[in-house]
Amino acid sequence: MSYCGILGSKVDGMIFRSCLIRSGKFDISTKLFHKMKQNGLTPDVITYSTLLAGCMKVKHGYSKALDLVQELKYNGLQMDSIMYGTLLAVCASNDQWEAAESYFNQMKDEGHSPNLFHYSPLLNAYASGGHYKKAEELVQDMKSLGLVPNKVIWTTLLKVYVKGGLFEKSRELLLELEALGYAEEEMPYCLLMDGLAKTGQINEARSIFDEVKEKGVKSGGYSHSIMISAYCRQGLFGEAKQLAKDFEAQYDKYDLVILNSMLCAYCRADDMESVMRTLRKMDELRISPGYNTFHILIKYFCKQKLYLLAYRTMEDMHRKGHQPQEELCSSLIFYLGKTKAHAEAFSVYTMLKYGKRTMCKALHEKILHILIAGQLLKEAYVVVKDNSELISQAAIKKFANAFMKLGNINMINDVMKVIHGSGYKIDQELFQIAISRYIENPEKKDLLLQLLQWMPGQGYAVDSSTRNLILKNSHLFGRQLIAEILSRQQMMSKALKSH
Repeated sequence: MSYCGILGSKVDGMIFRSCLIRSGKFDISTKLFHKMKQNGLTPDVITYSTLLAGCMKVKHGYSKALDLVQELKYNGLQMDSIMYGTLLAVCASNDQWEAAESYFNQMKDEGHSPNLFHYSPLLNAYASGGHYKKAEELVQDMKSLGLVPNKVIWTTLLKVYVKGGLFEKSRELLLELEALGYAEEEMPYCLLMDGLAKTGQINEARSIFDEVKEKGVKSGGYSHSIMISAYCRQGLFGEAKQLAKDFEAQYDKYDLVILNSMLCAYCRADDMESVMRTLRKMDELRISPGYNTFHILIKYFCKQKLYLLAYRTMEDMHRKGHQPQEELCSSLIFYLGKTKAHAEAFSVYTMLKYGKRTMCKALHEKILHILIAGQLLKEAYVVVKDNSELISQAAIKKFANAFMKLGNINMINDVMKVIHGSGYKIDQELFQIAISRYIENPEKKDLLLQLLQWMPGQGYAVDSSTRNLILKNSHLFGRQLIAEILSRQQMMSKALKSH
């Protein structure tokens, strides 16, 4: 049965819990959870525990976990030791070490005895801030309870030391891991290597990398990824490219992390052939590009002046649910406008605008000039209407002149109202251009009459030249009505002058 079918049916609590576990996706699980409550079923501890576990892998997982815990307690249920362990893991994955520490103590106060399942995530939470003293105290606390630290505990402590910049201690602990048989795979070495590389100690990081190879440590290529990225950050693009090629020669298994590192190296080294080969490999292996993949490619294509290719890459990025950075969008908008790809520039602007991100105020005016240059005046009208307070009077005047001359005649009055509402004082030249267009299209007489009737209420009146032009063609619009409207305009104009 599909999950959609389950959502629309009456089922018991056991089936709901089974569906929650099988769904594997937090949003689907949440819908099932709400449906369960709508059907009058009361969630139990197992149900809450299942949802809590899903919070580890979603955005804002910590706040979602807190909501679940609050609801659980409101329903009179008690947290068990398994739920506390899961909650600690959620805290760790969201860099909430203080909250993790608080829940750990709360768990003990409630009479739950901590085990490795609880110590491990708290230790991991300390790693986010490099709180090595707290981490060491925690390990000692474990030992005092007769708990023997395992491979995960020791490796996490190494992570804490690295995060805290304690590289000598990290090196000593790595030797202990080797002696215990806990360094048969590359992860411990990679933790130290990555820490050294990110603090600019590239030679020391390379030494650890070479050690991994010399000792025959089992590697999945993660060490290559770290060193390639490190070389790229240091501007050593030749070394990064060579290491990427070495990986291709030695390994036949790839994941997104190593592919992104390879792409970065090839892009920085201006090796288009290798870039395209890596992209084909991603397709062959059915590995979907991620946020970083798209950013690497867009920047590279812009650098190569392949702006339309960069645009299509950003389109693909947007379709896959990734929101590009404003700086990247702004840069691409500029280049697309420069190459007269006006519609594509507006498309990028729209992606950013509706991506729920803050936008630089100057970007609205930038896209307005691009749209005017490309005569995409309807789109330019939307930009002005939505952001007039952020656009300079000079830019609004430029837009108004362009629209009156070339814009959709049916929208002229709307544009007049918008530019007036922006605080721009409409000049006689604009009114004359608009009225001339209406005279050239007598079938639009109603729009002309509406404009003339609107003007006095906003403090506008046509000048003598435009007035004569209207009277000369009044037979097209109704002489009597035109005479009355112009008379009211003249009276209003005299009244304003008398003040």
